[in-house]
Amino acid sequence: MDNTWLRILGALLVIISCSGLGFFMAAQWNEHLKTVEKLRKMIFLLKGEIVYANSPLTEAFEQAGRKAGGEIGVLFEHVSERLSSQQRESFYTVWQEEIDKLPREVCLSKEDKQNLKGLGEHLGYLDMDMQERNILLYLEQLDLTIGYLRKHKQEKSRLYTSLGIMGGLFLTIVMY
Repeated sequence: MDNTWLRILGALLVIISCSGLGFFMAAQWNEHLKTVEKLRKMIFLLKGEIVYANSPLTEAFEQAGRKAGGEIGVLFEHVSERLSSQQRESFYTVWQEEIDKLPREVCLSKEDKQNLKGLGEHLGYLDMDMQERNILLYLEQLDLTIGYLRKHKQEKSRLYTSLGIMGGLFLTIVMY
């Protein structure tokens, strides 16, 4: 009798943990979408600071980071701080290093980070018109990413949760 209860408890734990993993993956998809949308907002703020306020890059990053807040806002503020210090580092080097320092909690894929690094490749040394065009190109890339994430949001969420539950049931059946 005791052995049966332990088996049932074990089966429930397997099903619950696999289901939890599925729900976690679905939540990660949603968090990725929110992060990319926030990044888009910050890039718009940066564009406004550069083009309309005619701010230098250090001030533009500081203002955009301060207005937006969050982990990505901290990224912008750190870039501004490092550029303001007298360490004669190139913008692109600072930008890449700060992106690599982003914590894992920031839900950006490797592709998102590569695209973000690509933005910094041309920002530091071009004239304002070219910087604006580069930012607009990056915003188009972000719009495509956001469109893809939104289009597949419900489908992927349902898939991940179903796979989690079904995987737990399958493991339970295989184990017993």
